[in-house]
Amino acid sequence: MIHVEDDGEVRVVTLDRPKRRNALTPELLDALETAVVDAPTPVVYLRGEGEAFCAGADLSVVAKVAESGDVKRFVRRGQRVADSIETTDSVVVAGIDGAARGGGVELALACDIRLATPGATFGEPGVTFGLFGAWGGTVRLPEIVGLGNALDFSLSGRVIDADEARRIGLVSRVVDDPHDVAKGLTKNDKQALGVLKERVRDRGAKADQEDAEVAAFERLVAAHAEELATYGE
Repeated sequence: MIHVEDDGEVRVVTLDRPKRRNALTPELLDALETAVVDAPTPVVYLRGEGEAFCAGADLSVVAKVAESGDVKRFVRRGQRVADSIETTDSVVVAGIDGAARGGGVELALACDIRLATPGATFGEPGVTFGLFGAWGGTVRLPEIVGLGNALDFSLSGRVIDADEARRIGLVSRVVDDPHDVAKGLTKNDKQALGVLKERVRDRGAKADQEDAEVAAFERLVAAHAEELATYGE
């Protein structure tokens, strides 16, 4: 489900579950965390195989989690992986080509640089079926795009294209080949890259907000248990 390739300067981490649009399972999340955190390179490039960057959490897994009552553990796992991406020493670049939805957007938000191809699209559809992105997205999204844009994007559940994502700051550039941009970063001093990332990222702990995310997500899963059960069939 994860493919890793190193060239000495950039580690390319590919979400490799194209038949499920790279939807995230607990096992995939764990493998992703290991691939990013253990990178021996100054830059990590994260991409998705096939037509989607990442469709978000696999809803069949969410249904099983709801049935088992282990919602908190599932949410904490996603938060942990997003936090690991954000805090790892390497600069992590997300190359979004195709669809990024829900948890896929949250993974991108945890990356240091987000680049879109012209065909990329973004959406937080959770609100349309009674949930929301609870892997740190409610903290990161307004920080990155501003409060007004964050509320519009998340509360509407609408899909936006690459140009609008660039306009609101969800991505920094729209380019044909994000991997080339990631490789270009390695022309800079490797130590300086890590130190600069650390200093720009230093904004204090998010523990209180993440606790609140867990509690809110648990309430929504309980309220929509019957609908979620249909995803596990």
